[in-house]
Amino acid sequence: MKIRLLAGLLVLGLTAVGCGGGAKVETSPSAAAPAAGTGSGAPATGTVKIAINPWVGYEASANVVAYLLKNELKYTVELPEIKEQVAWEGFETGDVDVIIENWGHPDLKKKFIDEKKVALSAGSTGNKGVIGWYVPKWMSDKYPDITDSKNLNKYADLFKTSESGGKGQLLDGDPSYVTNDEALVKNLKLNYKVVTGGSEAALLKAAEQAQAQKKALLFYFWTPHWLFDKVELTRVNLPAYSEGCDADAKKVACDYAELDLDKIVSKKFADTGGKAYELVKNFSWTNEDQNAVANDMTNNGLTGEQAAKKWVEANTAKWQAWIPK
Repeated sequence: MKIRLLAGLLVLGLTAVGCGGGAKVETSPSAAAPAAGTGSGAPATGTVKIAINPWVGYEASANVVAYLLKNELKYTVELPEIKEQVAWEGFETGDVDVIIENWGHPDLKKKFIDEKKVALSAGSTGNKGVIGWYVPKWMSDKYPDITDSKNLNKYADLFKTSESGGKGQLLDGDPSYVTNDEALVKNLKLNYKVVTGGSEAALLKAAEQAQAQKKALLFYFWTPHWLFDKVELTRVNLPAYSEGCDADAKKVACDYAELDLDKIVSKKFADTGGKAYELVKNFSWTNEDQNAVANDMTNNGLTGEQAAKKWVEANTAKWQAWIPK
């Protein structure tokens, strides 16, 4: 589940589409194991490969962990830009050591953790992830009942675009994002068409324009995200989530679940990654922490490394608790 404009194609044994924020792949050995007896002043020989998925909140987490791995533990870090689901294949090929922010994916956990046993969860990131449908606040002020999905058909004409084929438009982001939107539109009998914007950047631009220009917009979005500090948005209430209501992807007719986002690592990295693995496992911060770094990357002109450095310098007590003793 980010920003940065699409930045090209990278092949690391996987097909990886770039999304962004200053990610850099360094040439170095592929082993995840640390050097034996490494002191604080000596360079480690270990390399840690953290996949970069295409949304800026993920990039924020990855860059802070990478900064600490490099500057505190003296590891080399690679940040290959890889789509969300494809990254899991890297646990098997050795191209990925860490997915720093996982949004559920019980199917992939079953395949790569339970069955193939090439990956495992390294615990919570501390972030609570929620996907939903949103409209700009001016729309909910003008049409108060629009926040109930049962009333969306009444307003479908407001959301028509040249791409929605005479129906209302529901704007989605990157095609790789976790989404039940096609099923929801069908199963809730909504007169809408899901239109893929193609990226987090497209969603951000649409939301900001909708607010500034009083344009109608219904779109898929998520928290944590800095956008909620910049643009007033109102969530549309879909039928309430209940355990198992999304078990069959084709029959989903309920809202998205709140997720306790976790870190996924390769089994090899967990076994041989030493202090690098311990740091990843210990990493846990708040939605506010992530939003601060992501906002600096998106709106304040900082690279991922610069934004991470800024956060690290201002939050010593937090990250020192992550550093292995």
